[in-house]
Amino acid sequence: MAVIVVTGTGTGIGKTVVTAALAAAARAQGRTVAVLKPAQTGLAPGEPGDADDAVRLAGDGVRGVELARYPEPLAPATAARRAGMRPVLPRDAAEAAEKLAAEHDLVLIEGAGGLLVRFDDAGATLADVARLLDAPVLVVVPAGLGTLNATALTAEALRARQLELLGVVVGSWPQRPDLAERCNLTDLPEAAGAPLLGVVPQGAGALAPDVFQGRATDWLAPRLGGTWRP
Repeated sequence: MAVIVVTGTGTGIGKTVVTAALAAAARAQGRTVAVLKPAQTGLAPGEPGDADDAVRLAGDGVRGVELARYPEPLAPATAARRAGMRPVLPRDAAEAAEKLAAEHDLVLIEGAGGLLVRFDDAGATLADVARLLDAPVLVVVPAGLGTLNATALTAEALRARQLELLGVVVGSWPQRPDLAERCNLTDLPEAAGAPLLGVVPQGAGALAPDVFQGRATDWLAPRLGGTWRP
């Protein structure tokens, strides 16, 4: 896979940390990696964004690219409109990814929020980027109660658009999982209609980069370059 689109069932569920783990695992295999963030919202100029965080955790040799930044922490379409700035269009992201793919073994595209969060007022979404690139989509999900429904809805939206769901990764696995969280490990593949491809522990993003890089392969399944097995 030259390009993987990383989305989630919502915001704040660990997409950036999962993206960093994917990059670290690929780098451990000797692959060159780029992380592309089409639209970053909620940050002022100069503040580290999601692409910067992924690069910091994944280590040297990973390139981070951000196409647009909007100051308010809103959906990209809303943030662009309120800032009076041009929105990012799917073709912008697809063209950037294609250029990066010509220079790197793997390009990871991290979306904002969930799959159908709007990029512009015409209704373009990350799903349109995946379609233009014919790229598989990895869905990051929370561990707890409610995740099965949100996962099933995202999977259904992908199938309706004839997009490939590569699999599901739990973005933040607690140290002491409750009953629902433990049961969800079994039920998530059925809800998604796709395999569970990893479980990233809670707090992984706070690890020192060298520790993060050393452990990343433990959290991801072999299909994603790791050693984790359900």
